[in-house]
Amino acid sequence: MLYMVEMVVKIPHSMPAEVAAEIKAREKAYSQQLQKDGKWRHLWRVVGEYSNVSIFDVASNDELHTLLNNLPLFPYMEIKVKPLANHPSSIVQE
Repeated sequence: MLYMVEMVVKIPHSMPAEVAAEIKAREKAYSQQLQKDGKWRHLWRVVGEYSNVSIFDVASNDELHTLLNNLPLFPYMEIKVKPLANHPSSIVQE
C-alpha cells in the first residue's frame, strides 16, 4: 500500500544543540535504512520549511504507524497521512 506522508518538524528551541544533532543523526540513519529496504520510496524537502513529503510502500496501516512512531524525531513532528490509490488515467500502475 502506498501512502503520502507530510511531516513538519518542530524541535523545541530550548533543546540543546548537541541533543538535537544526535536525534537528527539517528533519524537520518533510520530513514536511510527504510529507503534501502524499499519502505520509504520517495523523500522530498519542502522548500522554505523544515518539512518533507514522502511516499511509503508498506503492507498495512499498522506497519506505517510503527515505522513513523519509531522515527527519532516523531515526538517533534506534525504528521499527515494520505493513503494512495492508482488513478485510472495513469500510464504507470503501482
